[in-house]
Amino acid sequence: MTEKDESLLEFPCDFPIKAVGRACENFDALVYSLVSPHAPDLGENAITTRASSQGNYLSVTITVRATSREQLDAIYRELTACEQIMMVF
Repeated sequence: MTEKDESLLEFPCDFPIKAVGRACENFDALVYSLVSPHAPDLGENAITTRASSQGNYLSVTITVRATSREQLDAIYRELTACEQIMMVF
């Protein structure tokens, strides 16, 4: 069985990725700057930001047009390597 056969995703597809970190002024721009090199066709409506109930954390959801498992893996590696990002899912 190949990797393509094992994947539950069919590419290309829209795939939301959520990054969570401490609230700071440019957290959404940070997430965008890390994802955009891997997904250059991001649209203006591709990113949404939500603050936690106490306002201490921000979650940024960015929806990419995923073309391969390798592309998604590269995005996750980039995001999880960033100190300001606490969780990625």
